[in-house]
Amino acid sequence: MIQAARAQVAELTQAAYERAAAAGVLTGGAEVKATVEIPKDTAHGDYASSFAMAGAKALHMAPRAIAQAIVDHMDLTGSYFQKVDIAGPGFLNFTLGPKWYGQVLAQVEQEGPEYGSGSEGKGERVMVEFVSANPTGPMHMGNARGGVLGDTLANVLKRDGWDTWKEFYVNDAGNQVHKFAMSIYARCMQLTVGEKNYPFPEEGYHGDDIRELARGFLAQAGEFPGQTSQDAWETAMAEYGLSVNIPRMKADLKKYGIEYDQWFLESELHNSGYVEETVQLLTDKGWTYEKDGALWLNTTQLLKEKFMREGKSQEQVDKLDLKDDVLCRANGFYTYFAADIAYHRNKLEVRGFDKAINIWGADHHGHVARLQAALDGLGLDGSHRLVVVLMQLVNLMQDGKPVRMSKRSGKAIALHDLLDEISVDAARYFFNSRASTSPLDFDLDLAVREDSENPVYYVQYAHARICSLVSRLAEEGAAVPAAAGVDAGVLNAPEELALIKALSQYPEELHLAARDYDPSRINRYLVSLAGDFHRFYNACRIKGEEPGVLSARLKLADSVRAVLANGLGLLGVTAPEKM
Repeated sequence: MIQAARAQVAELTQAAYERAAAAGVLTGGAEVKATVEIPKDTAHGDYASSFAMAGAKALHMAPRAIAQAIVDHMDLTGSYFQKVDIAGPGFLNFTLGPKWYGQVLAQVEQEGPEYGSGSEGKGERVMVEFVSANPTGPMHMGNARGGVLGDTLANVLKRDGWDTWKEFYVNDAGNQVHKFAMSIYARCMQLTVGEKNYPFPEEGYHGDDIRELARGFLAQAGEFPGQTSQDAWETAMAEYGLSVNIPRMKADLKKYGIEYDQWFLESELHNSGYVEETVQLLTDKGWTYEKDGALWLNTTQLLKEKFMREGKSQEQVDKLDLKDDVLCRANGFYTYFAADIAYHRNKLEVRGFDKAINIWGADHHGHVARLQAALDGLGLDGSHRLVVVLMQLVNLMQDGKPVRMSKRSGKAIALHDLLDEISVDAARYFFNSRASTSPLDFDLDLAVREDSENPVYYVQYAHARICSLVSRLAEEGAAVPAAAGVDAGVLNAPEELALIKALSQYPEELHLAARDYDPSRINRYLVSLAGDFHRFYNACRIKGEEPGVLSARLKLADSVRAVLANGLGLLGVTAPEKM
């Protein structure tokens, strides 16, 4: 409705100009490129057109004189607007009327749960890959933030017209899995011969979870001959460890409200020969070379070409400290980077996603351009089709101090520990409360408070308050009316008009959240909408008003309830009817 009103301002102004020209008051045939803005101060109207100033030169007339001619020939009949005024040097300030406010309520009603949906994505396929934590240990706070960010972003993109796919990339191959198996093996040896008799490798994983896996493995293995057959045992231990950890990760994420369309195994890329094939394609295209027995990617040249396409000068590019990357080591093992290129080739070429979006920690920033450039080298336009959302760190706070250890376990706080302390609703809301580009201070004390200081409680309370209101009035015979039966003209208090305008902003906020890959916009919108509702509720009585006013205000309140539930649903947060 915001864009519809903006477009109508332009149409009404153009029509008034043409009438004024036909009457000989203004010079005809001029093409005036005016802007239509929304003033910050409603005293300046709801929409402002710059037509008079933009047309002054072409029409050879002072802007205020042009504006007066436009106003004199303006016909607002049947439009969204009830008046137009001249302000300042010649601004045309339009004030919205009851028709527009009534149509906002009608649109919320008609579109129901789909209110705010857009078509920007045009049905194109987008994969959102997020969390993708190593399956060698518990998920940490960065994974918790990335989880809700990726899940909510996928929901927002779907609402904006994208065909979305959620994926978890399981790093079940490579060096970290070798270290994982080696660590389990060492703990098994220590449990068998004693800790003093078998040293634990420094580079191994030292967490208590490894001890637990070792005990579990020995319990199901029956016999354990130990050192003489380490390599054989490590393979079995890796398989066992992953068979325990991956289902745990799935369970933790499901508890967190996250389910994926696919868990994609890195090992499949290696076992199918797809990594080898991808590296060979890069070689065929002339992007690799051999040095010291290893196969290298000419990342330097790929990046230079990428940056120059993006507008950097040769001089700027030459000053960059660019380095090449190893794809295959001298021992014949492919690097993680090689597998990553193969995986993203699989996304864009084999499975045909139009766009791939990755949620990564900010420490991966140096990897982004290199991966995009490698995909460019394969002819897959990685610079445009691969989008990486970099996410800053999370600081857990309690009593005003950083918290790194669980009071219960004395260990680093994992996702499952956090969800034992606070609700899923609070976790999801708080982790999505700031843009990914900003560090997040997660206040554990605030997350469990039941007052207006807690933003998720504040928003949920507004929803529950409306549900209670609707229920009480229904018992008294005052049901929520259809929008067609509401006289929007009785809604003229500043708090009422502000609230309807807030409802109208939701589609734009949703679109901007998708465009900017920033679902935290939804959080901020919901807090603002809840605030507008509470101000309306305190200023405008509903129960006991004459029927027309009661009906209109009840419809407005219920429209807010619907939009709050809509937005909370995108965040994966419940909309309670009672609190």
